[in-house]
Amino acid sequence: MHRVFENFVEQLSASVDAADLSEAMASAAAGFDFPLFAYFTYPSASGDAPQLISNYPSSWTSRYLQQRYHSLDPVILRGLQGWDTFDWGVNRARHCLPNSQQQILESAAEFGICGGLTMSMHDHLGRFAALTFASDESRPPLLRSLARYEKALQLVAINFHIHVRRRLADDRVVDGVTLTPREFECLKWAARGKSAWDISQLLGVSKRTVTFHLENAKAKFGVRTINQAVARMAASGQTRS
Repeated sequence: MHRVFENFVEQLSASVDAADLSEAMASAAAGFDFPLFAYFTYPSASGDAPQLISNYPSSWTSRYLQQRYHSLDPVILRGLQGWDTFDWGVNRARHCLPNSQQQILESAAEFGICGGLTMSMHDHLGRFAALTFASDESRPPLLRSLARYEKALQLVAINFHIHVRRRLADDRVVDGVTLTPREFECLKWAARGKSAWDISQLLGVSKRTVTFHLENAKAKFGVRTINQAVARMAASGQTRS
């Protein structure tokens, strides 16, 4: 378990965006014998969209967010009660839950999310986040020895929470469009006349990675070419930031 945590911290330190963070957590979860994970931040104001980083099936997460299931999800509702670490399963405590809440657990189970362990976190500003390690079993084997690994899992959760706040808080808004730190950086260098190869050398990543982030930025701006996205960046006056 020591090696799992060491690798996790190294991956977090090198992460720059949600995709990197997701990959780091997926590796850590697998190291603890959990095939699935989900990090959820509850919206701080009504009408705001929650944030979800996970490797759950996208068909389930899209439905979950669109239907705003977090307002009825018994796992999230339990987490909102305070700092806590708890396990749960679709086949447990059926008689204690309203039908609407039980239906959410049963719907999740159809996508292989049958049980797991959740750690809830609340910061000094009242913001809430929950990290769940999930399995296709209602009571995953690791939970039988939870006392042995609980502290390690809590450290994983807290480290991930801190890095998400730090990395994603750095998202930049350019002409009304939110870019990740890496998308912003690649586009900024492109606006200064650097090629994808030049940018890869400056950032220490592959040319393919640079192209990936530039294409993402282009899609977010809703333009047809990288040059058009660069023009939007240049017009914003942020190329020297």
